[in-house]
Amino acid sequence: MNSGRSQERAVDVLAEDHAGDGESGPQMAAQWARIRGRLQSEVGDVEYRSWLRQMTLAGLDGDEITVHLPTRFLRDWVRSHYGERISALWREENAAVQRVEIRVGGRPSAGLAESLAAAPCPPAQAAPAAAARPGAQLRVSDEVSAPLDLRFTFDSFVVGKPNEFAYACARRVAEHPGSKEFNPLFLYGGVGLGKTHLMHAIGLELARHGAGPTTVSYMSAEKFMYRFIAAIRSQQTIEFKDQLRSADVLMIDDLQFLIGKDNTQEEFFHTFNALVDAGKQIVVSADKSPSDLSGLEDRLRTRLGCGMVADLHATTYELRISILEAKAARAGKAVPARVMEFLAHKITTNVRELEGSLNRVVAHANLFSRPITLETTQEVLHDVLRAHDKRVTIDEIQRRVAEHYNMRIGDMVSARRARAVARPRQVAMFLAKQLTSRSLPEIGKKFGNRDHTTVMHACSRVSELMGADSGFAEDVDLLRKMLES
Repeated sequence: MNSGRSQERAVDVLAEDHAGDGESGPQMAAQWARIRGRLQSEVGDVEYRSWLRQMTLAGLDGDEITVHLPTRFLRDWVRSHYGERISALWREENAAVQRVEIRVGGRPSAGLAESLAAAPCPPAQAAPAAAARPGAQLRVSDEVSAPLDLRFTFDSFVVGKPNEFAYACARRVAEHPGSKEFNPLFLYGGVGLGKTHLMHAIGLELARHGAGPTTVSYMSAEKFMYRFIAAIRSQQTIEFKDQLRSADVLMIDDLQFLIGKDNTQEEFFHTFNALVDAGKQIVVSADKSPSDLSGLEDRLRTRLGCGMVADLHATTYELRISILEAKAARAGKAVPARVMEFLAHKITTNVRELEGSLNRVVAHANLFSRPITLETTQEVLHDVLRAHDKRVTIDEIQRRVAEHYNMRIGDMVSARRARAVARPRQVAMFLAKQLTSRSLPEIGKKFGNRDHTTVMHACSRVSELMGADSGFAEDVDLLRKMLES
């Protein structure tokens, strides 16, 4: 309701201050309402309600329109993600407007409610079940907190076996912050597995669906240390402590950075205790579990392990494929299955690198209007793939072929002759001959002590099938490229 009154006052200012500029208050209000309506249509009702609905029209100065938002958090997001589009829509509506400035809003000085009331408004749509509750509000302290990334929601997090427990714990904390068994929540795992994503998702979920106003402080452990040192130097430690301890949710990323920083550890320990004792939620991430973080004080490690500890394992091939499919769908780009399989096989340790590689491939295709193929993917990602290069071994060939054909690695050396086993085994022998310097007897020995003539027959048979069946040839070619690039 307050945003509606602010909107009315803003339009009133325009009507009073610029009545002689060729645009009346009702005209400006109608233009602004149409712009808002088009934005809502373009981005969807949920996104509009969450991030754009609080925009207010604040003033017109020459050829510049000013739009207000209530927080720096919203201002920065809208400016970076929608600023150009809002400017373009204004220029379409009013040729006199050349620039749009998005600022943190002060209160406009007056109101002509008639102008706004007479203007058409964006259609009121029924909020879906996932829409934010009216009372929900996120407050992020500009002084001590980093902004939350609106891309990192629970909906955009791809869940699989390696991360499903951590995901479930994060959802529980977002729904019931401060509950004893999940406080603190300690997330740990390797680089690029989703710890930071889940922390941002918790904060955003509280903003959208929390029962009331929620103050979130999110920062890296490094920033915590620098802010603490700055507070000591400026003799503002009391203010620093008060800012942190007024948070409803405190999230500290990459806690391992505090190892060896004894004074900062002590301050974090006291802040931790104060918040937990007050029923506030703590979420922490690190690269190891609390018990393995040697260098942290024993009392801190003990407190960190007294809540819920959840690890994120290395991704599986299936999870990497799911991540790539979700990323391609969000980008609105058709990516061939062969390309996604190739990337999922080649980039196995870091989800950020996996997503970044797909971004590069899609951007290259868009910029040069070229289709996405396996060949262009290798060309664009030559530096990334080179970093993952390693000598091809027969063991690696057997593992990759077994994984590709969904068979057990043991079948590569077994006596089974069923076609579903024999054909992949022949492919593996063929690739071993193509990609290694091993002799035919050596290859046969690695495949269950088979004779070298069996290897020769396998290579001949695979070559024949590749000439007769283009689909089979593509499969073998894909496996070869994955292994050698």
